[in-house]
Amino acid sequence: MGSYAKSMETTTLYRPTGPDELALVAASGFKRWPPRLPGQPIFYPVTNEPYAREIAETWNVADSRVGYVTRFAVRSEVMQGYPIHKVGAAHHTEWWVPAEDLERLNDHIVGLIEVIGEYR
Repeated sequence: MGSYAKSMETTTLYRPTGPDELALVAASGFKRWPPRLPGQPIFYPVTNEPYAREIAETWNVADSRVGYVTRFAVRSEVMQGYPIHKVGAAHHTEWWVPAEDLERLNDHIVGLIEVIGEYR
């Protein structure tokens, strides 16, 4: 009998982030997101790069003088449990992952978390 590799479907997520969170991601080898801080009950990855870039340029730069856009893939079966929320314009769409589910999401990241943009 021959063996085969079952293809794994993934969903691409984007996350705008500041330097402090990015340092923690780097410390994980770009494999995991850090736990949410007190008062942060939700992890908000977004569905598209333009929206992530808007947040990085508008919020992260204002807060930290630098904003980054990251991209990462998660097994689609995990993301199917989280509906996409539209929170503004048509492209302002994001997943709301409860803080207690973040470790499960981290366990299903495929590949590395990549930095694809930097804004100052």
